[in-house]
Amino acid sequence: MADTTRITVTLPTDQAEQLRKLTDNLSGYVAEAVAEQIRHDLLEEELRRHEEAYGEFTEEELAEAQERIDAAFRRDTERKAA
Repeated sequence: MADTTRITVTLPTDQAEQLRKLTDNLSGYVAEAVAEQIRHDLLEEELRRHEEAYGEFTEEELAEAQERIDAAFRRDTERKAA
C-alpha cells in the first residue's frame, strides 16, 4: 500500500453532497482527481517549455495530437466499461 497522509479538505456543501452520491470511497475519488490535475499541470508546463524552445505548434501538429488524445480517451473509456 502506498504511503498516505491525512489532510482536511473543505468543499462547498453542494459538491460534497454530489460527491457522496457518486462514490463511497471519497479518499480514492479525490486522490484520483488530484493525480489527474497534477498530470495536467505537469504536461502544461512541459508543453510551454517545448514551445519556448521550438516555437508554437503547427495546426497539423495540433490536429495529430487531438487525434491521439481522442483515441486514448476511447481506449480508456472502453477499458473502464469492460
